[in-house]
Amino acid sequence: MIDWLAFVVVLLAALIGAAVVVSAYSLGIRLLTISGRTPIVTPAEFTDAITVVTPAEAKAAAKRAAKAAKKSPLTAGQKRAAFIGAIACFTLSGLAVLVGIYLIVPALHATG
Repeated sequence: MIDWLAFVVVLLAALIGAAVVVSAYSLGIRLLTISGRTPIVTPAEFTDAITVVTPAEAKAAAKRAAKAAKKSPLTAGQKRAAFIGAIACFTLSGLAVLVGIYLIVPALHATG
């Protein structure tokens, strides 16, 4: 017999956990961008693979990010606070993932 209440509890925990991880990470990215530290990832070179972003496009994106950082109306203190908030969001996201792994892997909390 299926314990439907336990199934619903697991479903809700998974949905809430996923929402916390995604929300914290996306807010962290937003705060990182506001602080003037736009994360730009250069494309990796793979053999026999399609490069989605050309080096020229990556250079243009870096130039736009630097220009936007110069135009920011935030003070240095506000940028620093946004950066600290971004670190806090990334930490929360990482901790949520680690707690999820801890709960899933029985060997981590076995008592005997």
